[in-house]
Amino acid sequence: MNPAARTWTALVASFVFIGLALFLSAGTVDYWQAWVYLGTGAATSVLLTLSIVKDPVLLESRTKGGPTAEKRPVQKLVVVCAGLAGIAAFIVPGLDRRLGWSRVPSWLSITGDLAIILSMWMVGRVFKENSFGSATVEIAAGQKVISTGPYSIVRNPMYSSAAVYFVGLSLALGSYWGLVPSVLTILGLVGRLLDEEALLARDLPGYAEYCARVRWHLIPGVF
Repeated sequence: MNPAARTWTALVASFVFIGLALFLSAGTVDYWQAWVYLGTGAATSVLLTLSIVKDPVLLESRTKGGPTAEKRPVQKLVVVCAGLAGIAAFIVPGLDRRLGWSRVPSWLSITGDLAIILSMWMVGRVFKENSFGSATVEIAAGQKVISTGPYSIVRNPMYSSAAVYFVGLSLALGSYWGLVPSVLTILGLVGRLLDEEALLARDLPGYAEYCARVRWHLIPGVF
């Protein structure tokens, strides 16, 4: 299967899995927040994927991912831990819907969906600036330091996008308790980015100088 077909297949499979996780954990399909999220997430993911398949370098980079694709044990561990927390970020809101733990107002759930849209736009901006946005921590042949666009604000704008996504996800699904696995997922990403930065500073020419210019890792003015 060629990279474009694998990308589209993975996208469809991921949303089938997410839908099953949400509705099975909720014990019902009468879960409007989940339906709105699925529509929002699917639409924005399709638009993003359309841009990815137009960039052969980026497409090749994004088709390699997961713990088995990582070459270093620390990253394998981080990916597994963050991945488990990420799965829980879909299951906990479903359980919340079933058991009635949270009372999230409708306007806040819609705000969460808007955060999903914002995060996917942020990812699109990252991919526009950086075709070497690999799903694994590695240095590709011909890779260079990117310091324009979102990279002029934070060192890891892809992870910033993910942080916005996971916070928005919990709210979109109407669950305050869903913030717990979402925050754990973000903490896993923080561990990943710190290790990745150390690797790039050591092995990618110009990256250490870039870090001296761009202070913030993830959130401007905070971290």
